[in-house]
Amino acid sequence: MTLSRTDIAKYPFLTYATEEVRRESLDIQSLDNPELGPIIKRAVERIEEAMENNPPQVSYRKREEDTEIPSFPVAIIMAAALGSNYIKRRYALAEAMRAYELLREEKKEKFLEIAKTFNWRIRCPENTIGGRRFDFALFFTDYLRNTKPFHESGFKLVNRPLLKGEIFLTKREAARLLREEIRRKIEEKLDTDVRLKLPESLLDQIEELKKKYADRMGEILFEEFPKEMKEEAFPPCIGQLLSAAKAGRHISHLGRFTLTSFLLNVGMKPSEVVDIFRSSSDFNERLTRYQVEHIAGS
Repeated sequence: MTLSRTDIAKYPFLTYATEEVRRESLDIQSLDNPELGPIIKRAVERIEEAMENNPPQVSYRKREEDTEIPSFPVAIIMAAALGSNYIKRRYALAEAMRAYELLREEKKEKFLEIAKTFNWRIRCPENTIGGRRFDFALFFTDYLRNTKPFHESGFKLVNRPLLKGEIFLTKREAARLLREEIRRKIEEKLDTDVRLKLPESLLDQIEELKKKYADRMGEILFEEFPKEMKEEAFPPCIGQLLSAAKAGRHISHLGRFTLTSFLLNVGMKPSEVVDIFRSSSDFNERLTRYQVEHIAGS
């Protein structure tokens, strides 16, 4: 299955959209071209919708691909140039909320294709789990990476069906996780300094937005993720592996991988993970550090 231009307009943060904009030769230097007025106008509206809708959400305009696709990168440039972390975070969340609503209506095949652009290891399971049918099976490290900010008990790993390293999800739940992945990706795009490169006409629009939302520039949107981990909140299987590692008992290669992946994904530093395995009779610091850092991707 290939994503259509309509799909790209729905999900303009995908790589396909970047390629589409590149083909149209849209760059920062061209943004003062009067012919791009409708695109600039829509970019401003995207930011305004993010700031004024509660909860934050950008609208989707059907059959307006010519403005929906290119207005997204322009809105990214403008939101970044506003220089407010609050606005950046709110805008990222608003675009992610829009994507979430659209993803919930997609067919499974389309959902899979979009999820895999984020390198998710995801599939549609054929069999029921515990007598229940699920839409998707997602590798647990991809799951953990996107549930960090969630406080609902239903998303805790201990409350999820887990089999052979996969978490089983409904489409609504998978869309919620993908929303978090999208939010982070957009925040990364916003982490740039572009003001010095912008044409005067665009800087004027940015100043207008800055005046309009000056009273909200210092607000905080997200709670910080808890800095202290509580081992009693770990799933039983992880708790058993952790106890075995601390006691120096033998753990299989898969068990070490599972424990290491879990601890890294809940925020433990690689050096702290290495220390957990020191009690093992066959502990090799150089090899253990290499393996842990490899799993961490560092």
